[in-house]
Amino acid sequence: MREHIDNYINFLTVVKRSSQNTIASYKRDLIKLCTYFEGKGQFAVADVNATDLSSYVMDLKSQGMSLATISRNIASIKSFFLYLFKQGVVKEDCTEQLKPPKIEKKAPDTLTVDEISMLLEQPSKTTPKEVRDKAMLELLYATGMRVSELISLKIDDVNLAMSYIICRDASKERVIPIEQVARAALESYINGVRQIMCDGSDYLFTNLKGQPMSRQGFWKLIKAYAVKAGIEKDITPHMIRHSFASHLVSNGADLKAVQEMLGHSDISTTQIYLKSRQSRIKEEYEKAHPRAKRKNTVNK
Repeated sequence: MREHIDNYINFLTVVKRSSQNTIASYKRDLIKLCTYFEGKGQFAVADVNATDLSSYVMDLKSQGMSLATISRNIASIKSFFLYLFKQGVVKEDCTEQLKPPKIEKKAPDTLTVDEISMLLEQPSKTTPKEVRDKAMLELLYATGMRVSELISLKIDDVNLAMSYIICRDASKERVIPIEQVARAALESYINGVRQIMCDGSDYLFTNLKGQPMSRQGFWKLIKAYAVKAGIEKDITPHMIRHSFASHLVSNGADLKAVQEMLGHSDISTTQIYLKSRQSRIKEEYEKAHPRAKRKNTVNK
């Protein structure tokens, strides 16, 4: 079995050009699988059947592994055995009935509206850098873009007259409206200091050397303003994206519209933000409903 695992890892590396993280995870999972079956005297992949694999998954559960870890192990096993089947090493794919455990997605970490407001108020706008920072932060929260999309924006992607930007990811582009505060911040930046900072670059935002900004550079920028705002959460740029979506959904925005603005291909990805809305509704109910308040008092 180990020889086939080596061949499969080579296939992932050379043919599939998978990421180093993916390759390392698959190799770790499959070596663990191999060790398990070798301990039972099963050294050949042909000796392993669907029942054996189900028993292996049960063993992973008995070790107290998280559902996410078990799910990843199953994905590794299914991919490996599909490869073996296509290569003619095994006569059938014995993982077809192997199903990953259902994982309930948690609502993502977000900032409150007040925390967002405090964060966005931090750039003083007294220097070209802070005018740029203000525009970047306002635009990020106004559109819910990914950081990679924000730092990749070109000046031609902005239409201030019509208050929208064109956001491009790896495979498609989408048009996202800009609210008034973000539009004003962007206008101040473009008409005020961008010419000085960007030195002829096509990029909308650059670092202080006029070069494209890195993800790490923007991450540090947000961290610094979060500390200045007194926000104790472990804030990340992606948390702004989650906050954008969560705040829209909590205020009754159409889920399909939010999906399109975020660039999600599947609406089930966007539906996770409903959890935040449901949680807020429950809190308001428990605060306002007479019998809910009475129950809380009795429990105390």
